[in-house]
Amino acid sequence: MRCPRVFSIATIAIAALGIFASAADMPPLDGTPHYDGKGNLIFPSDYRQWVFLSSGLDMSYSPTAPMDGQHMFNNVFVPRVAYEAFLKTGTWPDKTVLMLENRGGAVNKSILKHGEIQTTDVMGLEVHVKDTARFKGGWAFFSYDSNLKPAAEIPETAACYSCHEAHGAVDTTFVQFYPTLMPIARHHKTLSTVYLAETAQK
Repeated sequence: MRCPRVFSIATIAIAALGIFASAADMPPLDGTPHYDGKGNLIFPSDYRQWVFLSSGLDMSYSPTAPMDGQHMFNNVFVPRVAYEAFLKTGTWPDKTVLMLENRGGAVNKSILKHGEIQTTDVMGLEVHVKDTARFKGGWAFFSYDSNLKPAAEIPETAACYSCHEAHGAVDTTFVQFYPTLMPIARHHKTLSTVYLAETAQK
């Protein structure tokens, strides 16, 4: 997991408006990926209106804790058109965009005495895009800084690619962490062989 970059949701909104105001043509908010002239992914500014899949707290894929003294929620969103296609087929259609929003967690806020809540601090935004005509292997990863400028594809040598290929439950995505979609994948028999083999050993 990359080091967190903390920026407020207000900063995100203002930066996104600036990007679109300066663009010759605003890309349609249709839930599909859009790219600039250099092939960089334009930030999907409406992602908070998409379908919410799940949220994890302090997730890490290694034995060590992700960040000492700092809590983080991982919220995942997907456009409704891709979500409804998954419900029908058990897999993701081409042009699916999965947004991972990393948001800070806090305790002792307001009247809260136990548990933890999400804060306004967005610590990172990462995107997993399925575009079979554009990317080798069909999928690519992108990560945004606080300016939300169009993001270049993360190189295929990055660990996120091999990790998703080795452990993704459906089409190299971590559907095993999306509780409402796992029954759909089982019904359609679309769980990957690598995931089935991995879970069979536990």
